[in-house]
Amino acid sequence: MPTQEIFKQAEGKMSSSIQALDQHFNTLRTGRASTALLDDIKVDAYGQDMPLNNVASVSTPDARTIVVQPWDVGQLPSIERAIMVSDLGINPSNDGKCIRLSIPPLTEERRKELVKKAAHMAEEARIAIRNVRRHSKDEIEKLRKDKELSDDQAHDANDDLQKLTDKWIKKVDEHLAKKEKEIMEV
Repeated sequence: MPTQEIFKQAEGKMSSSIQALDQHFNTLRTGRASTALLDDIKVDAYGQDMPLNNVASVSTPDARTIVVQPWDVGQLPSIERAIMVSDLGINPSNDGKCIRLSIPPLTEERRKELVKKAAHMAEEARIAIRNVRRHSKDEIEKLRKDKELSDDQAHDANDDLQKLTDKWIKKVDEHLAKKEKEIMEV
């Protein structure tokens, strides 16, 4: 049946939206040190912007510290600059060999800000899932117009597509609730 392929593609794209959401959530600072906080940072190295993890090793020796150890010590100033201009709100400490980032405990106000940011990220994921649904509905409608599906089959396919969409939006809500709990945890 042609709708099975449409559902398979839709489910794959909806799953990708959840994975992207989780990657975005990893960049939110929750008061605990995590190397994922630095995933989006690009460093001007050797004349081009490179991901931080391509020019240095990043580790968390304890729950409140991230250590960035460049493979080329000459890159320390550009790594430090990249961290300072990022929106992390953390000042790097350069000892000449590595950069240490102390993760301060979050204030209540900052936690609420982060929850809002997480909610915005979740809404973007929901929109992406709804866009997949809209695209799939268009494909089902095209099959109906081409007489490959009857009106009843198209109606049933749209109902199944809505159930699939609801399932993935519920997963977004679950991931958001988990992240909110993690952020608000003192």
